[in-house]
Amino acid sequence: QVRLVESGGGSVQAGGSLRLSCAASGRTFNLYHMGWFRQAPAKERELVAAIIWSGGNTYYADSVKGRFTISRDNAKNTGNLQMNRLKPEDTAVYYCAATYYGRNWPPVSPSEYEYWGQGTQVTVPS
Repeated sequence: QVRLVESGGGSVQAGGSLRLSCAASGRTFNLYHMGWFRQAPAKERELVAAIIWSGGNTYYADSVKGRFTISRDNAKNTGNLQMNRLKPEDTAVYYCAATYYGRNWPPVSPSEYEYWGQGTQVTVPS
């Protein structure tokens, strides 16, 4: 069992920045790939970014490439999503998720992730 707790959401003007954090507890965090998903009202949950178990490889959705940066610190059992140049269309609930490292890389579907945080709201007013 892996427990994930997100923090760092909030409201920011367009063009601003936010940093989301995900604290993991339970099983060994470095055995899991980590992803950040988001879900806007009436939309499906989508993968924003993912980072491989070792931190040595990352994946980004086209919509956030060049603006968002995913990172992790396995020694501290934490993951982060740095979000810059935020846009109104980035407004959503953001979730961190974990999947066992044995899965193919990158795991892009929500169904590929075993563990989820409770979510944190990010709002970028238009």
